Amino acid sequence: MNNKVYIFDSTLRDGSQAQGISFSVKDKLKITKKLDELGVSYIEAGNPGSNPKDAEFFEKVKDLELKNSKLCAFGSTRKANIKVEEDNNLQALLDSGVDVFCIFGKTWDFHVTEIIKTTLEENLAMIKESIQYLKAFNKEVIFDAEHFFDGFKNNSDYALKVLSTAKEAGADWIVLCDTNGGVLPSSIKPTVDFLVSIGFKNLGIHCHNDSGTAVANSLIAVEAGVRQVQGTFTGLGERCGNANLSTIIPNLMLKMNFEVIPLENLDKLVSDYRYICEVSNIIPNDREAYVGSCAFAHKGGMHVDAVQKNPISFEHVSPLKVGNERTVLMSEVAGRSTLMSMINKVDPGVTKDSEATGRIMKRLKELEHMGYQFEGAEGSFELLVIKELGLFKPSFELIEYRVMIDEPSRTDRSSTVTMKIKVNGVLEVTAADGNGPVNALDKALRKALSVFYPSISSMYLTDYKVRVIGGDKASSAKVRVLIESTDGNTTWTTVGVSYDIVEASWKALVDSVEYRLLEDEKVNINK
Repeated sequence: MNNKVYIFDSTLRDGSQAQGISFSVKDKLKITKKLDELGVSYIEAGNPGSNPKDAEFFEKVKDLELKNSKLCAFGSTRKANIKVEEDNNLQALLDSGVDVFCIFGKTWDFHVTEIIKTTLEENLAMIKESIQYLKAFNKEVIFDAEHFFDGFKNNSDYALKVLSTAKEAGADWIVLCDTNGGVLPSSIKPTVDFLVSIGFKNLGIHCHNDSGTAVANSLIAVEAGVRQVQGTFTGLGERCGNANLSTIIPNLMLKMNFEVIPLENLDKLVSDYRYICEVSNIIPNDREAYVGSCAFAHKGGMHVDAVQKNPISFEHVSPLKVGNERTVLMSEVAGRSTLMSMINKVDPGVTKDSEATGRIMKRLKELEHMGYQFEGAEGSFELLVIKELGLFKPSFELIEYRVMIDEPSRTDRSSTVTMKIKVNGVLEVTAADGNGPVNALDKALRKALSVFYPSISSMYLTDYKVRVIGGDKASSAKVRVLIESTDGNTTWTTVGVSYDIVEASWKALVDSVEYRLLEDEKVNINK
């Protein structure tokens, strides 16, 4: 059997139906380019007949030279009781300029009679005539059998008639859709096995995640003979989302030995996942399989010790294969091995018995007693190690900052910060307005530093958490601020503690900036 699985990415179409997602044409072009570079087989870019934005995209995408992917336009079969030549949706597909069309048709008799209000015979005619019409223009046609599994369960004879009609009309692919996302894995394999046994080839699978089994359903379908998998790269989609391709791709390649994307591109998976999350304006899921920042994070001391001896003890694959990295978390359950792994990341020459190790351990305990917590704040902990090893050189010196809060606020910009910093003896004075004091501080600091360090303008905050320490002291208690920052490719987290929430935020902000500039320095040294 063919060992190639074709990935059909629907981030730009099905993903755009997710709550809170709205792609601009520019966003869609960026994601298209990234998916093509990764090497997915098909990019479903939208419905040119549904809205002006998609129509504009299909016009502008003609300027992109795709090297690996086929661009696909999405639409439906013709409407009931009209000629295919008169159907505006089909004409929009043909006008889009692409060579692959994905059209959906009803497979569940309930939908035919109760939703689109036509006869079962007319629905079959709509499917047959639409596919034949598009094939006459020498186009590749993918038929999405909408609600197939529900239709097969409730009226298998009619559902099979729909598939047979599409096959006889010349569809290049027939995709089995779990449109409601309610099918469990136990139903997938016997259904696909049956279809393969009666002669259906070039089958695809399209699963929604309403039962939390979209990835499992997709993998089982491939095991049974399906060779096209539809989904979205981040799992975005209507309701609970679609099958997550960032999980499916490495599973198919690393666990099931299928050809999916070029092998040399697999280590781009994490960076591409984060890039698409960034363009989609969503926060990456830390606990996502393979690509999440927690996917290869180790906390327990015994686990860390075992991983250092042999990674396969607690890692199912090497993080490097998908472009991820192993993370060792500092916490109350972490042992000396955990501490050493992080120290040796900075200085491989330091041992467990080194004087520096004892000094770092002592400082760590002092800060934890003050309320600091370095689990998940790897940026601040690395800076702590660098400082205790005497390797730290501050990137700037704060002269002063002043925070002014406008209350009651008349605009979104309720706070203003004025700031003076000095870099290598050069004074820089700046000011910034923000939506609250922390936002204003962040903007003012990056604005001042960008004069000396241009790369700092590409970083920004993605998450901000505040935890009250010692809540019994009410408003006089300490607060711990955790800040997550990104430059669009990597993310890092820093921490600050103080009785003053602004000061705690400032400490975390400074660590965030220093960590980023330190990473820039490492890159420059390695060049």
